[in-house]
Amino acid sequence: MAKKAKLSREGFERLVEKVLVTLPEEFQGYLENVAVIIENDPPDDMRDVMGRYEGVPLVERSMDDMVMPVCITLYMRPIERACHTRAEMGVEVRVTVLHEIGHFFGLEEGQLEHLESKKDTEIRGPEENKRYHPREHQYY
Repeated sequence: MAKKAKLSREGFERLVEKVLVTLPEEFQGYLENVAVIIENDPPDDMRDVMGRYEGVPLVERSMDDMVMPVCITLYMRPIERACHTRAEMGVEVRVTVLHEIGHFFGLEEGQLEHLESKKDTEIRGPEENKRYHPREHQYY
C-alpha cells in the first residue's frame, strides 16, 4: 500500500492560504468578512466531511439584517485520508474551499455537485481514462 500524503499544520495552512489568494478577483471582495478555520477533525457525527459552511448565504441577506459572521471550516485529517499525494491534497483543498464558498453564494448541494462534475469534464476532457475525482476520493 502506498504511503499517504501528510502535511504539518503549517504546511496545510500554507496550502489553504495559497488556494484563497488564487481565487478569482471578483469573489475576493465578497469574502472579506468570511473566516476560514482549520480543524483537525470534524464533529463525530460528520466523520468524513472535509469542510463546512456556517452562516446565512449571501442571497438570503437583506440590508436590514443583523448577520452573524460567516465561517468556513476545513478539516485537515479527512482531506489527508482521502489523498495519496500533496498534489491531490492541493486539488481537494481547492475543491472543498470552492464548494463551501458556493454555499456562501447560496448554492445547494445538488447544484454544487453538478458544477464540480461539469468543471472536471471541462478541465480534463471526457476522453481521459484516469482522472482523480476529489469528491469521490478515487481514480476512475
